[in-house]
Amino acid sequence: MTATVHPQARRGFRFRYAYLLLIPLALIDLIPFVWMILGAFKTGAEIRHIPPTFFPHTFTLDNFRTVLNDPQLPLALFYRNSAIIAFANVAQVLFTSSLFGYIFAKYQFRGSRVLFWFILGTMIIPSQITMIPGYLILARLGLINNLLGLIIPSAIDAFGIFLFRQFAYSIPNELIDAARVDGASEFQIYWKIVLPQLKPALATLGLLTFMFNWNAYLWPLIVLTEQRVRTLPIILTWYSTRMGNKYNLTMAAAVLVVMPVLIAFAAVQRWIVEGITLTGMKG
Repeated sequence: MTATVHPQARRGFRFRYAYLLLIPLALIDLIPFVWMILGAFKTGAEIRHIPPTFFPHTFTLDNFRTVLNDPQLPLALFYRNSAIIAFANVAQVLFTSSLFGYIFAKYQFRGSRVLFWFILGTMIIPSQITMIPGYLILARLGLINNLLGLIIPSAIDAFGIFLFRQFAYSIPNELIDAARVDGASEFQIYWKIVLPQLKPALATLGLLTFMFNWNAYLWPLIVLTEQRVRTLPIILTWYSTRMGNKYNLTMAAAVLVVMPVLIAFAAVQRWIVEGITLTGMKG
C-alpha cells in the first residue's frame, strides 16, 4: 500500500528545492555589488594588491571625501538633473497609467480592445528603432540638451497601463456604482475611490520607473550632449575614464550614484511581490 502525498506537501517540497537553487545563485549575483561597496572603503594600494583582498584591511572614508570635494565633479548638479528626470517621469507615468488602466478595465467603448492591444503591442518594438525618429523630433522641438527631452516622450508607458488594467479589474463594480449614486463625478471616482485601491501597483510601477530613469544611459547620452545637463550614469562613465586605474575612487562614486535606488527599493520592496504577482489576474 503506497502513501499518497498531499498536494500542499508536494508544493512545499518544490518551494524548498527552488530556494536551494535560487539562494546560491542570488549570492553569486550579489558578489560584484558587494565587491563594489567594499572596494569603496579600500585604499588605492589595497584595491590594486595581488592577490586581491575581499574585505578591507582598514576601512577609510577618504575615497568618498575625494569624490565629493572634486571641483570637476559637481555631484549636486548631476544629482539634481537625475532627480528631476526620475521624479517627473514617476509622477506622470503613475498618473497616465493608472487613469488609462482604469478606463480600459471599467469602461466599454467602441474600439477599446483594439486600442488597448495596439498600446500593448508597442512594447515589442525595440527602443533602438525609435531613437533616430525620436531624436529628430526633439531636435525640431528644440529639446536637445533640455531635461524636458527626457520627460515629455516618456509620459505614456504601455507596461504601466497593462499593470493598472489588471489591478483595476479587482475593484468591485458595485463600489464604483455606489459612488455614482452618491453624486461623485467620474474623475472623483478615479481619484478618491479607485486610486487608493491601487497602492501595490503604484509602488511597483513607481519603483520600476524610478530605477529605469535613474539608471538610463544610452538615450540620455544621445539627447544630453552638454556637461551641465547630463545625468549621473553618464558622469560616472566620464569619471571612471578620467580616474584611470584609481578604482577605489570609481567605486566610491558608483556607491554614491546607486544609493538613491537602494533607498527607494528599501522603502517600497514589500509591495513588489504583490504588485508583480497580481499582474496576472483575470483580463
